[in-house]
Amino acid sequence: MHWKWKKCPIVWHEMYTSHCCEPTIILEAMASQDLWIWHSFFGMPGSLNDINVLDRSPIFAALTEGRTAPVNYTINEHEYTMRYYLADEIYPNWSTFVKTIPRPLGAKRKYLVSKQESARKDMERAFGVLHSRFVITHGPVRYWDEETFAYIMKACIIMHNIIIEDEGAMNLGFDHEHEVNSFISVSHGEIPELHDFLQTHNRIRDRATSSQLQEDLIEHLWEQYGNE
Repeated sequence: MHWKWKKCPIVWHEMYTSHCCEPTIILEAMASQDLWIWHSFFGMPGSLNDINVLDRSPIFAALTEGRTAPVNYTINEHEYTMRYYLADEIYPNWSTFVKTIPRPLGAKRKYLVSKQESARKDMERAFGVLHSRFVITHGPVRYWDEETFAYIMKACIIMHNIIIEDEGAMNLGFDHEHEVNSFISVSHGEIPELHDFLQTHNRIRDRATSSQLQEDLIEHLWEQYGNE
């Protein structure tokens, strides 16, 4: 999400100006199906694209350094140890992404695309609810200091999550407390060995695992729900 920065200093205009033709600041966020925002990364200049922001995202840095909660699941007898995120075509073929199939052929692939596109709209809905509840996030920010509107955005996201939990109307079984505590916990031990770091780094960017995961999801969804 791009938040327009009305008071951006002139000397920074080019760095913060994006396709919106105005200076903006980027919010990267991830939400579950009940619209609870469990990850946010705010403050990147608007001139960056999704890939540039991804390269700076703390969530994948934490994953590479082994600071995230363990994940294990099996699809079609293939075991996976990292969670995956739904993404569009611009993102790279990492084992942590399941991307949209641009021109799906066959009933199975078309079914996967329909389900994936439906689930990806949860993020758009989360942004929409955030905008409607806190009008300040919808209009251009009128502060000079970046730290000030970073606090504003963080406060709005926290209050948004409080409302989601308090209402409880969309409780779909997500363990938000576990997710948050697992992600923000700080390790005071030794830094992981370089070998382990590079090994995890390569696993995240493994194209073969990315392709295998997508094929497994196609088969799994079709077997479970394709006849509905």
